[in-house]
Amino acid sequence: MEILLYTLSVMYSPGPVNFIGLNSGLTGKLKQSIGFFIGVGCAMLFLFLTLGYVGEAIIPHHRLYYISLFGAIYTFFIAYKMLTSDLDSTDKKAQKLTFFNGFFIQLLNPKGILVILPVTTIMYPAAKITGVMILMISFFISIGAAGAPFVYALAGKFLGVKISQPKWFNYLNKIMALMLIFVGVGMIKDFIVGINPI
Repeated sequence: MEILLYTLSVMYSPGPVNFIGLNSGLTGKLKQSIGFFIGVGCAMLFLFLTLGYVGEAIIPHHRLYYISLFGAIYTFFIAYKMLTSDLDSTDKKAQKLTFFNGFFIQLLNPKGILVILPVTTIMYPAAKITGVMILMISFFISIGAAGAPFVYALAGKFLGVKISQPKWFNYLNKIMALMLIFVGVGMIKDFIVGINPI
C-alpha cells in the first residue's frame, strides 16, 4: 500500500509528461495521443524492471544529473514544437504525439527515475517483493504511470470543450509550452548543481 500511495502521488503531480498530456486534451488530440500514454507506461515498466532486477548499480545517483540534462533538452524540444505551432493552420498529423515521444520523454524524465529508485532499492526489498513479483507489481504501477498523462488529457479535453475560439487554444498551447520550459530549466538546474556540488 505504501508503494502504491508513493508512486501515485508522485506520478500524478505536475511534470513534463502530464503537461504534455494536458495540452493534448486542450488541443483535441486525446485519441491521437493514446500511443504517447502507452509509451509513458512502457518506459516506466522498462525502468522498473531494469532497476528492480539490477538495482541501483545500473544508474548510480551521480548519473542522474546527466539524465536531467538530456531530459531537459528533450523537454525544450517538445516545448519548441508547441510554441511554434499554429493550431489554426498546422496539419494535425504533424502534431500527433507518438509512442516514442512518450517513451523517450518518460525515459529521460528524472522525476520518473526518482520515483523508481526508492521503490526498487528500498520498498521492494522491505516488502519482500522479488522474482516474478517485481514484474507483476511493476506492471500495475506502469499502468498507473500511463494513466497520469491520460487523466491530465481528459481534464484538458473538458476544459477545451468550454473554449470556442481557436485563438484561445493557441494561447493555452503557448502557456503549456512555457510551463514545459520552466520544468526544463529546473532539470538544467539539477544538472548544474549535481555536477558542481557545494
